[in-house]
Amino acid sequence: MPGYPEQLGAYSDEHLDGLRQVAQALKKDGNKAILQIHHGGRAAIGQAVSGQDVVAPSQVDFSFLDYPIRELTADEIDDIIKDFGKATRRAIKAGFDGIEIHGANHYLIQQFFSKLSNFRTDKWGGSLEKRMAFPLAVVAEVMDVVAKEAPQDFIVGYRISPEEIHGDAIGYTYKESVQLIAEVVKYQLDYIHLSLWDGYSSRPQGVDKTYAELFREVLDDETKLMLVGGVFGEEAARDAVENYGDLIAVGRGTLVDPLFAEKVMLGQGDTILSEVSPETLDYIKWTPGLFEAFSRQDSLGLPKIPGAESIYHLHTGRFDMYSKK
Repeated sequence: MPGYPEQLGAYSDEHLDGLRQVAQALKKDGNKAILQIHHGGRAAIGQAVSGQDVVAPSQVDFSFLDYPIRELTADEIDDIIKDFGKATRRAIKAGFDGIEIHGANHYLIQQFFSKLSNFRTDKWGGSLEKRMAFPLAVVAEVMDVVAKEAPQDFIVGYRISPEEIHGDAIGYTYKESVQLIAEVVKYQLDYIHLSLWDGYSSRPQGVDKTYAELFREVLDDETKLMLVGGVFGEEAARDAVENYGDLIAVGRGTLVDPLFAEKVMLGQGDTILSEVSPETLDYIKWTPGLFEAFSRQDSLGLPKIPGAESIYHLHTGRFDMYSKK
């Protein structure tokens, strides 16, 4: 089931009709439709709210969670890997042009890679190579399905958080994630997507090179580099693709102004909205779940939306049961 309210699913054939509608809507003006697939692991709050098990690589009592998590069995891990393949198959059947494997932002794939959440002593945990085993098994399963069932131009990407460092607590460093990506690209993916909390031009502490430069060193000529983080206007978007990456993902910027890309294409970049306000809510047409998340003062741990403080007073608490604390 979804980890959050309003989250789309691709874990059942019952979702195919809805997925087809999403793919068609995304593609109607010539865009490529790419479905991001993931497993929430310990972050699947929807499981906890509904009274179901929340699973993770290891049973760890995290202070920021107010619900228990259960360690996955070896058989369950095998099943989840196959589920990524099944989700890919559904994306193909639904008419998507590609999929992105979500291995970032503390979801299950990252949890297996992190020393802070993976304490297993079997083939899925321990050494760096064993912590890489689950991410690589997912990639292998997805690429096997793509090779057998997808059109030749079907796109596959992999998203990763370059580091997991919280003060003195280190889940993994950029050096380790670069090693993981060096193995991932051997499966001939189309792009690697760096999830950069501090912006597309950010760099590891004490390092002269940017994350983009460090990861590009292990990419071949065919694998593109996508960056995300801190793009809220045309100037930043152009800087990102001209000086740092091959592609730029505009997440929060598009939430603030859904016509971000269209305005750039029409030469109207100077009219892009830079922040949200009560007056823009009708224009941006957020779903209730998005509104409730970003109108919370803590935004459920999500990156802040510029101008969000102007809508805090409109928060209703409708989905507060999905808060991690």
